[in-house]
Amino acid sequence: MTAHATVLLHPDFRTGTLDRRLFGSFVEHLGRAVYTGIYEPEHATADEHGFRRDVADLTRELGVTMVRYPGGNFVSNYVWEDGVGPVEERKPFIDLAWRTVEPNLVGTDEFLQWAEREGIEPMMAVNLGTRGVAEAAALVEYCNGVAGSRWADLRIANGRTEPYGVTLWCLGNEMDGPWQIGHKDAHEYGKLAAEAGKAMKLVDPTIELVACGSSSMTMDTFGEWEQTVLSYTYDLVDHISMHAYYEELDGDRASFLGSATSMDRFIRRVVASADAVGARKRSDKQITISFDEWNVWYLESRFPGESNLPLQHQPARIIEDVYSGLDAVVLGDLMVTLLNHADRVPVACLAQLVNVIAPIMTEPGGEAWKQPTYYPFAATARLAQGDVLDVRVQAPTFTTSRHGDVPTVTAAVTWAGESGSGELGVFLVNRTAEAVEVELRHPGVALTLGGGTQVTADHETAVAGPEHAAKVAAEHVTTLDAAPVTASATGTTTVRLAPESWTALSGTATLV
Repeated sequence: MTAHATVLLHPDFRTGTLDRRLFGSFVEHLGRAVYTGIYEPEHATADEHGFRRDVADLTRELGVTMVRYPGGNFVSNYVWEDGVGPVEERKPFIDLAWRTVEPNLVGTDEFLQWAEREGIEPMMAVNLGTRGVAEAAALVEYCNGVAGSRWADLRIANGRTEPYGVTLWCLGNEMDGPWQIGHKDAHEYGKLAAEAGKAMKLVDPTIELVACGSSSMTMDTFGEWEQTVLSYTYDLVDHISMHAYYEELDGDRASFLGSATSMDRFIRRVVASADAVGARKRSDKQITISFDEWNVWYLESRFPGESNLPLQHQPARIIEDVYSGLDAVVLGDLMVTLLNHADRVPVACLAQLVNVIAPIMTEPGGEAWKQPTYYPFAATARLAQGDVLDVRVQAPTFTTSRHGDVPTVTAAVTWAGESGSGELGVFLVNRTAEAVEVELRHPGVALTLGGGTQVTADHETAVAGPEHAAKVAAEHVTTLDAAPVTASATGTTTVRLAPESWTALSGTATLV
């Protein structure tokens, strides 16, 4: 017996305008994300600057709009000054976060110029673990200052005349985490972030600042951390960060498929914490969220932990998770959740871009390929435009051990148009093992659905390498020439969803 759900939509009811920075990613000096990831001068496709053209092309196709750099845990031990200037004069150092000798071949200038060539907005992080206010302000001056001051003149001497104009800046990374080099409690970090942010905005008042939020919803200090940090920084910062990773644990497939429910709760709780501070301050300002680390990551079941990593002198194969069709369905569902919070989540970063829990994999000197998680991200970045509609979903629920009752169907719809007509992006997820018929109700709207992309879950163990990734794509990723519409009537369109699937469809809508 086929299950049923309904989705009510109308272009007059909107959650918020979609910020293109929602389709961000992350490049940290971790494993092979940089070296033999985006950068490999000896590779056959390398450009004149040493960056892999095949990876850049896949990044462009993926639809990435923004990239966060240089960390991550890496940033809390990073001396940015050692990564600028003549490459032959730079000295390697031991990165304490990932126990790797960093050669300093790629630094601030190389990254920012790569991002500029690829049309990607950079998001920079400053070190508030082992360094402080002066160094953070100096980096802003180096990136954004005009000729006539110390650090701007150093940039010019290093060959870059025009300022980079970096807008978005992270005030450290995961400072609530005991694993972080320079870990601080909420009061220590809040005071430091406020002083660093103040200095950075005195250098460039146009920048946006991101304060560190909780590293996950499971932290003992969650909630209290946000409120304490924002009590010091509320008037200075624009966003507070969120980080979350999801995985299938102990074969609990149902809970894994319901992961986006946990993400939704996390966002709502951080919003509530931030708004509580604003209310106490009697402020009309609204803090938004930079969800600048999120992904499927088998952190508990596959990663041995930083303290167990041997010291590596070459780019190490660290955290190179391989993904399945099931992982791709869950990732697509997480993107649905991010879309539905467009009013409070303008910035998000899929962590990471290449090799490290990434949609793109490479082989040194060899090919680059797409993991299954590549497809839902790329389709969403392509089809989601304009405003996110305030859709109402009615669906049965099922019980999970980790998240309680979760809906069987989730949905997000975007609308880009004016004068009563526009383009739609429709994103539907079926979390159950049976087909579902979803009745799209659109009263007063003439709606036509076209083709798109469908991803279905598998039951196979993911295997490293391009051959398995290609096999999953061939069997579980489908380009739809037409929408799987089973019935249409005035004000109603019924779409059939495959079991355990994520579906993205293009469409048009006209008010009648």
